[in-house]
Amino acid sequence: MKTLDLAPLPGASDRETPWRDRVEALVDRWMTSDALYRWSAANPLTRWVTRSRARKVFDLMAGFVYSQVLLACVRLRILETVAERPRTLDELAQATQLPAAGLQRLLQSALALGLLELRSRGRFGLGPLGAPVAGHAGIRAMIEHHAVLYQDMQDPVAMLAASGQVGEMAKYWPYALDEADKAKAAADALQTEKYARYSNLMSASQPFVVDEILASYRFDAHQEVLDVGGGQGTFLSRLAHHAPQLALTLFDLPEVATLARANFARQGLLGRTKAVAGSFLQDPLPEGADLVTLIRVAHDHPDADVRTVLAAIYAALPVGGTLLLAEPMAQEAGETPLGDAYFHFYLLAMGAGRLRTASELMSMMAQAGFTHIETVPNAMPLQTQILVGRKSRAVPAAAATAFH
Repeated sequence: MKTLDLAPLPGASDRETPWRDRVEALVDRWMTSDALYRWSAANPLTRWVTRSRARKVFDLMAGFVYSQVLLACVRLRILETVAERPRTLDELAQATQLPAAGLQRLLQSALALGLLELRSRGRFGLGPLGAPVAGHAGIRAMIEHHAVLYQDMQDPVAMLAASGQVGEMAKYWPYALDEADKAKAAADALQTEKYARYSNLMSASQPFVVDEILASYRFDAHQEVLDVGGGQGTFLSRLAHHAPQLALTLFDLPEVATLARANFARQGLLGRTKAVAGSFLQDPLPEGADLVTLIRVAHDHPDADVRTVLAAIYAALPVGGTLLLAEPMAQEAGETPLGDAYFHFYLLAMGAGRLRTASELMSMMAQAGFTHIETVPNAMPLQTQILVGRKSRAVPAAAATAFH
């Protein structure tokens, strides 16, 4: 086995190179050594580590293929079909109208990924990872939606170089466009359809976040809730049944508020709910609520916009009022990453937002004037993390002019 020394980093003397950097450089050279790989693969005590890492690297390389297998299963409704009852290859070929030889490749791939499992008499049944996909329309909607993201990520280097430019994902989300693009889009006959499209997706995927909030935060002490950027009202509709004492107000763009009113009407909630139209970047928020919720909104917007909406929320709340902010968040330094790699690129493709740590968001809330800021523990932080802050004074002492 080749011996590696503690030579200084290129261009640095012993005195200039911190000892930790030198040790880490040694480890890097050691870990990339062919001799170490051959030795660890042959050694019974270390072979499992080498195999595990090789499998992880292979999964990283093959990840796009895996996601396409999942997308194909969703588009062909294979998981939902076998959830009804296990099916043979011929039955699935007839249901999907695909040749059996081609479909068999997909089914074998889905078996390998745990989406399907073999049942008796050669039939295909639902696998452990296919079950949540078959059981939740929101997951299937997001998987289908990722086809748009894949277009932008065909060349990830070019995507990084073009950061800030409008791609297919940004076009999918009308509110991510800048004001000039919005003005142009307003004349588009398809604009209402675009807002309905993204609102439908948000509504379908919202229950995962809603369940976490309802299970983690107590609404007993509140009388009225204002949901800023509330989409079609999925959260408020669920909250209406969860906490019957609450009066509920939704604030969103005019096209979206119209969809929310129709949703509330279908559920017989018009007596307890209202949908107010406006832009939280330009218009004052409705007053009267003692709790304002901001759910999966901040990470879709740049820092300046987040500061604007936080200042608007602070202004709308009474003294003693509360802000509840819930969305996926980046992990702090030293913590195990959850969905960070996914959300960093997803938000880049959207063209405006970014994934922030809980500390960053808490700092922004404090700048807006909120105090007693804390995290609310929840069972599934991959989907969302929850922060709350309170308005303890009429005018934020440290931030009274920060947003002017």
